Amino acid sequence: MLKEFFTAALGMLPQQTRLEVIANNMANANTAGFKRESVFERNLIDARANFYNVKGDVESDDPPIGSYIDFENGAFQQTDNPLDLAIDGKGFFVLQDEQGSEYYTRSGHFRLSTDGTVTAMDGKMLMTDEGPLSIQKDLFKDPEITKDSKSQSIKIAENGEVFLDNTHIGTVLVANIEDMKSLDRISNQNFIPTEGTDVSYMPAEEIRMKQGWLEGSNVDIIREMVSMIELQRVFEAGSKVIHTNDSTLDSSIKLGRYY
Repeated sequence: MLKEFFTAALGMLPQQTRLEVIANNMANANTAGFKRESVFERNLIDARANFYNVKGDVESDDPPIGSYIDFENGAFQQTDNPLDLAIDGKGFFVLQDEQGSEYYTRSGHFRLSTDGTVTAMDGKMLMTDEGPLSIQKDLFKDPEITKDSKSQSIKIAENGEVFLDNTHIGTVLVANIEDMKSLDRISNQNFIPTEGTDVSYMPAEEIRMKQGWLEGSNVDIIREMVSMIELQRVFEAGSKVIHTNDSTLDSSIKLGRYY
């Protein structure tokens, strides 16, 4: 009878993980640049052995399921904000924090900080071929720009070149990741490289960038809702199996008890 408990538990663990992944996908359906996550089964034999405290290839606290990220592009949304950018095709924006660590993202929702640096919403700096994209230093460097502050405008070309009025101030870096599965997600929008990540920067002629647009999440909310309903029913079925066997085991213990 104990075998039924382990069988039901093995069936419920993957469903619980799937429910958590789907819930996170749905919560980020409106997050710019978010990439949906999906799951897959791993070796159930090794995982089952761990329930019996037998040393195996899977840790005892590791569920018999893995996850992967779907890097398919999301739909584009026009915002008309000059600091909103979208990459049409492959590639990632390159961000850098104050410690110099690099991050990669598909979220092109940027803002101008108080010191004139263009940053993501979490404060990480947008990188160009000349370092962090900074507007303020160029305003004071070139008197031809500063003579008429009312006419200043930021123009970002399709190839990533950034112009302040007609003055070129840099080219937005776009990272090309050879194997995107090697990236680690550290937030809903940002990724970091691992030891197996091969990173190169795309040449300007291969970049297709859209100013005033954002790439939305690639989550299909209807599909996620349908999957969640199906998984909830499967999870409830496993729970009923455990509850039924628990009741049967309790009755068996009572019948065999001596008074």
